[in-house]
Amino acid sequence: MTRVLFVCTGNICRSPLAEVLLQREAAARGVDDWIVSSAGTGAWDGAPASEGAYLVALEHELDLSAHRARLLTRDLVKRSDLILTMSRHHRARVQELEAEARVHLLGEYAGRDGPEAEVSDPFGGDLEVYRGTYVELDELVRVAAGRLTREFGAPRTGD
Repeated sequence: MTRVLFVCTGNICRSPLAEVLLQREAAARGVDDWIVSSAGTGAWDGAPASEGAYLVALEHELDLSAHRARLLTRDLVKRSDLILTMSRHHRARVQELEAEARVHLLGEYAGRDGPEAEVSDPFGGDLEVYRGTYVELDELVRVAAGRLTREFGAPRTGD
């Protein structure tokens, strides 16, 4: 099993979208041994996905209705094989929790560098802003899934 954790600020927009996108990508690739989750550096435990994230996910036949935010903890970091963050300040917070070798910016993990490696926060934006974030995350997650497959072994499927 490979445990992947996505991290953003509130765990109500970017990281939940990335989580369901990677779950969908795993299913499309026939991978059944990725355990994908998300957390936020400043999350309010139990908060639902933001309305914008929820609606954009629905537009793409993804369901965030059961998502509940959770705060990033040292235990979550310890249990994760790979931690992908949305911005540099999220990465710094994860590094404080002793995960330096296992944490990357999602954008850098997917081959971007500089300012383009960060995924901007759509919170407070209109639906078009969320749609833009979705498109960006979809692209990054697809590339990251390919790298994840190469780095953590070929997909294994259940019998």
